[in-house]
Amino acid sequence: MTIILLLVIMVLALLIGVPVAFALGGLGLGMLLLAGFSPMMAPLALYSSFDSFILLSVPLFLLMSNILLQGGIGKDLFRAVQSWVGHWPGGLGIATIASCTIFSAISGSSVATAATIGNVAIKEMTDRGYNKPFVYGLIAAGGTLGILIPPSIPMIVYGVITEESIVDLFLAGIVPGLLMAGSFIVYCFFYARFSKDYTPSEKATSAERKSASLRAIPTLLLASIIIGGIYTGVFTPTESAGVGVAVSLIIVIMMGTFSLEKFKAAAMSTMKNTVTIFLIIAGAKVFGKAITLYQIPQDISMLVSENISEVGLFIAAVCFVLLIMGFFLESVSMLLIMMPVLYPSLGMLGIDPIWFAIIFVIMIECALITPPVGLNLFVIQSVSGGKSSEVIQGVWPFILIMLGCLLAVYFFPAIALYIPFQL
Repeated sequence: MTIILLLVIMVLALLIGVPVAFALGGLGLGMLLLAGFSPMMAPLALYSSFDSFILLSVPLFLLMSNILLQGGIGKDLFRAVQSWVGHWPGGLGIATIASCTIFSAISGSSVATAATIGNVAIKEMTDRGYNKPFVYGLIAAGGTLGILIPPSIPMIVYGVITEESIVDLFLAGIVPGLLMAGSFIVYCFFYARFSKDYTPSEKATSAERKSASLRAIPTLLLASIIIGGIYTGVFTPTESAGVGVAVSLIIVIMMGTFSLEKFKAAAMSTMKNTVTIFLIIAGAKVFGKAITLYQIPQDISMLVSENISEVGLFIAAVCFVLLIMGFFLESVSMLLIMMPVLYPSLGMLGIDPIWFAIIFVIMIECALITPPVGLNLFVIQSVSGGKSSEVIQGVWPFILIMLGCLLAVYFFPAIALYIPFQL
C-alpha cells in the first residue's frame, strides 16, 4: 500500500509541473519526517551524493562534448564519412549513423550527439529529397547511441548507484551499441532501395576523400585516446574525461574553429546541464535514503521472489514500466528512481548487473525518443525547425529496431558480456 501511495504522489507531483529533483527530494524528506527520522539525514545524503570521484567525469564529459559542438567538429566528421559512403543507396543516412557512432565514442551524451550531427545532416538529407520524418527520426535515434557506446553518462550514474565497475559497464556497451548502429544502417539501406524520394549523391573524388578524411583524423584520434586509455587501464574513466577536455581544446584551437565566446557558451551549457543532473542525483539520494529506511526495496525484492521466479518475466515487467515512465521522465531520472529499488532483486534472480545495465540503457534510449517528453525529440525539433508531429512520426521504426536489439541482448547475453569478461 505504501508503494502505491508513493507512486501516486510522485506521478501527481510530476504532472503538476514539479521538477523531478524537487519531487524526489521533497518526497524523501517528507517520508523521513513522517517516520520520525532526523531531518539531518537529508543534508548528509546530499553531501554524500556529491562526494564521488567518479561523478567528476560527468561535467568533464559534458564540457568536452560542448567544446566539440561549439567548435563545429561534427561538420568535418560528417563530411569525411559522407565522402566514403555518400554515393551508396541511402548513403547520407548511413553517413549520419556512422557519424553519430563515432561522436558517441567521444561525448557520452545523446543530446550532444543529436545536436552536433543534426546541425549538419538535416539540411544535407532534406536538400537531397529525403522524407523529413525519416530524417528527423534517424538523427533522433542516432543520437541515442551516445548513452550506449562508451563513454556514457548514464552508465557512470548506474555504476555509482550499484557500485559496479565503470570500465566493465563501458566495455559491455560496445557491441550492443555497434549492433544497434548497424541495424540503423541496414534500415537506411533498405529504405533507400524501396524509396525514390531522394537524389543519390555523386561519388566523391580521391582528392575530396583525402581532404575530408584528414580533417576528421583529430576527432578519430580523440575517440581512440578515450576508449583505448580506459580499456588498457592507462587512466580511469574520470581521468579519461579530463584528458578528453584537454585534447578537444587542442583540436578546436588548432583547427581555428574556436573562440573565447564559444568557450564561454560551452562552459555555460555544461554548467546548466551539470546542475540539472546533480540536482536530480541529490534529490534521488534523499529519496533513496528514505525508501531504504522504510525497507521498500526489501519488500519489493520479497514480492519479486515470491511472485516472479523467471528472469524473462522480471525483465519484461521492468521494460514495460520503463516504457511507460519514458513517456514523462528523462533518462537520468528513470535510472535514479528505479535502480535503488530494483538492484536488490537482481541478486535474488541471479541476474548479472552488467548485463542488466545494457537492457536498462536500451530502454532509456527508447525513452529519449518516445513522446511526449523524449529529450531528443525536442533537440531535433529545435535544430531542424520542423513540426513535432513530423519528428514523432519518424521515430517509431527506430523504436522497433531498438526493441529488436534489446531482444538480441536478452537471448544472447554474450553480446554484452563477451568483451568485459572474456577479452
